[in-house]
Amino acid sequence: MMKNAIILGTIAAAMAGAAWQPALAADLAPAPVYTKAAPVDTWSPWELRVRALGVLPDASGSTVNVIGFPGLSSPNSGLKIGNSVVPELDISYFFSKNLAAELILGVTPHHITGTGALAGLDIGKTWLLPPTLLVQYHFTNFGAFQPYVGVGVNYTAFFSTSAANAGGPLSVTSLGVGSTFGAAAQVGFDYMIDRHWGLNFDVKKLYLEPKFDATVNNVIAVNGRANINPWLIGGGVAYKF
Repeated sequence: MMKNAIILGTIAAAMAGAAWQPALAADLAPAPVYTKAAPVDTWSPWELRVRALGVLPDASGSTVNVIGFPGLSSPNSGLKIGNSVVPELDISYFFSKNLAAELILGVTPHHITGTGALAGLDIGKTWLLPPTLLVQYHFTNFGAFQPYVGVGVNYTAFFSTSAANAGGPLSVTSLGVGSTFGAAAQVGFDYMIDRHWGLNFDVKKLYLEPKFDATVNNVIAVNGRANINPWLIGGGVAYKF
């Protein structure tokens, strides 16, 4: 009888130990590991800039050839081309966070007068459509301040060109300016206020030297080259998508 009791006690103790093993295993199991989801990349390759733009031509070196009147021709005379302030829209596409291409769009009006022997001669007016494509390098290691440099090519078309037809002993009665290609250089910066919006300042130099022809008093032929070569100084806002 005593022997049977000992056997039953041993079996009961074994069963009790087995019952505790799952709970003990659960206590000793490693805690689950939760990983944070990778952030979504919100970078977009597109950027727009809207600027107020001052267009400051540098007409030094322009040539004027008044047929039959060498005393009125260069180097005794030249051209002066008036400044202009216009709105400008730029569209940029970023191939990477450093390399971008920018297309500049805008039109500018200009007033042309004579200098030197032709000082005071009102020659006429013209509008410029100078779309410019630039390749830029953007520096990204200055935080919100993001400077850039660029080089590119410009094609300028002239339209709504009109002769002054002013009275006096000399009067320009016809005027034409030829379209032309030229180089472009740029330096500027964006200062980002947040991920989308920023302030922009930009300086560009365009090399435009179109040929022109005119007629004075309906008889005298005039031709030459107008070295416009404007500085474009602008400031405005930038928006990154």
